[in-house]
Amino acid sequence: MATAMIEDAADRAIRSVLLVPASNPAMIAKAAAAEADAICIDCEDAVAPDEKSTGRQHAVDALNALDFRGKTVMVRINALDGPFAYQDVIALASQAGGKLDLIVVPKVEGRDDIRFVDMLLTQIGTPSGGKPIAIEALIETAAGLVEIREIAKASRRLEALIFGSGDFSASMQMPQTTIGGFDEHDALYPGHRWHHAMVSIVAAARANGLRAIDGPFAGIRDGEGLERASRIARVMGFDGKWCIHPSQPAAVDRLFSPSADEIAQAQVVMAEYHAGLREGRGAVSVGGKMVDAASLRACRALLRKARLPAGR
Repeated sequence: MATAMIEDAADRAIRSVLLVPASNPAMIAKAAAAEADAICIDCEDAVAPDEKSTGRQHAVDALNALDFRGKTVMVRINALDGPFAYQDVIALASQAGGKLDLIVVPKVEGRDDIRFVDMLLTQIGTPSGGKPIAIEALIETAAGLVEIREIAKASRRLEALIFGSGDFSASMQMPQTTIGGFDEHDALYPGHRWHHAMVSIVAAARANGLRAIDGPFAGIRDGEGLERASRIARVMGFDGKWCIHPSQPAAVDRLFSPSADEIAQAQVVMAEYHAGLREGRGAVSVGGKMVDAASLRACRALLRKARLPAGR
C-alpha cells in the first residue's frame, strides 16, 4: 500500500551509517555523539533471540531520550519471517514515531515485504506534529535480488536500497571468510564477485529516485581494505556505506564525497558547455576531451552530491 512521498530521497544526505546494537544502551549513547551522517540501531542480527524484547525497548528509550545531533536516525527491525518484526514496527512507530526517521527492513524478498511495513505504519499513523517514517530495504538474498525491480517501486515511503553482502553470499552459497572484504575467494574470480548484485541495486535505486547504500566492511582495523571497498562502491554509483565501528565513518564520509578537484572540474565543464551553447555548439572540448549533454548530466549529479548549485 503506497503512501504520499515522504520526501525526495536525494534530499537526505547520507554517506556513513553507523550501526549499533539495540541491546547495548551505552553503545547507543556513544553512537549518538559519534561523527556519522546516520545512526542505525540494530534490533536484528546484533541482538540475541532472548534479548529481542529488551533490545526493542532500549531502542525506543534511546530514540526518546538521546540527542542525535541532527543525524538521520533509523532502526533495523527483525526479519519479517519471524515473530518479532511486527512488534518492532508497532513499538517504534507508536512509542517513538516522532523521533524516528527510517525503518530498515532486512532480507526483503519481494514488494509485499515493503508493502506490509508500509501498511502497518499507515495504520499506526503519524504522531501529532511528528514526521512520517520512511523505509529502507536491505537486499541480502538471491530472491531479493531477483525481485529488485519490483521492490524498488513498492512504496512511496521507500527511500533507499542497501546491499548486504554477508547474507547474500550465504544465500548464493558463495564461500566467504569476511563480510564486505577481500579474501582468497575474490582472488580466484576474474573480476568483482558482487558486481552484478551491486550494479543491479544501484540501477533499481536510480530508476526510482532512491539512495543506494553499500553494506559494512568487517575489517575494523583494515583501513586500506575499507578504502578499497568504499572506492569500488562509489565507482559503481553507491551514495554511502554502512559502518560497524566508530573509527569508520570519517573515512567513509571522505571517500563518498566528491573531492575538491572533482568539484572544480565539474564546474569548469559546466561553464565551458554553457558557453558553447551560447555560441551554438552542442559539444565542446575541455582539457582535450569532448564534452556534451551527457557530460553535463554527470557534472550535475556530482555537484548535487557535493550539495553545490548544479546550474540549469
